[in-house]
Amino acid sequence: GLTVQGLPLVKPPYSRISAIDLDRGEIVWQVPHGATPDNIRNHPALKGLTIPKTGQNGSVGLLITKTLVIMGDPQVTTTPRGRGSMLRAYDKATGAQVGAVFIPAPQSGAPMTYRIDGRQYIVVAVSGGAYSGEYIAFRLPQ
Repeated sequence: GLTVQGLPLVKPPYSRISAIDLDRGEIVWQVPHGATPDNIRNHPALKGLTIPKTGQNGSVGLLITKTLVIMGDPQVTTTPRGRGSMLRAYDKATGAQVGAVFIPAPQSGAPMTYRIDGRQYIVVAVSGGAYSGEYIAFRLPQ
């Protein structure tokens, strides 16, 4: 895309999740999805500025449960656990992020869910760059 000094010309958010009330045709909530990319967060021209969560370019599938919207980051960034991505859970009613877990590479397929013996699991495909890819399963708390 178009850049100025390596920064995107397009104003953030670069990706967002939107909840729409289909009966009224109105946007209920919108949130940026994904951490601010490292090349923006660490850019010398932005030093000293507080950059809010911008979201990340990229298209990945999402999973909707009774109460959550679950979607992984489409890019690798620096996370609290190191380089990787995050699988994020948002409250379906408000859009507030209610949880996130580390995944070693960007999400590369739509998340899936299943239940065994009363326990719910979420599986996500991850791959990208030098990471060849795998499926990762997370067991949800009871």
